[in-house]
Amino acid sequence: MDKLALIASRVLLAQLFIISGFGKITGYAGTQGYMQAMGVPGALLPLVILVELGGGLLLVAGLFTRWVALALAGFTLVSALIFHTHFADQIQMIMFMKNLSITGGLLLLAFPGALGAGKPAR
Repeated sequence: MDKLALIASRVLLAQLFIISGFGKITGYAGTQGYMQAMGVPGALLPLVILVELGGGLLLVAGLFTRWVALALAGFTLVSALIFHTHFADQIQMIMFMKNLSITGGLLLLAFPGALGAGKPAR
């Protein structure tokens, strides 16, 4: 059951990145403009797409899970800090908290160790 739960966790977290990566491809110009408006060079968009699509697909496949989860956790936290800190807008606050929650899930994938799911504290 633990193995099935970990597979489900990887797939559920990965789908967000895969869908977002494809969305950035289909809405390339708009995404690039939004990035630039937020002070992020639009030239970084191909790298962002690679991180989202590549990272998502690697998570689904279960390849390099610890390192991919760590990279995506960092990416998600940084994107929260860059794009979702206008807390006067409730939607941005929700997006910020969503990103923090996703980061937490990714860290659980990266570090399932002694205090991970299903293991009691010692």
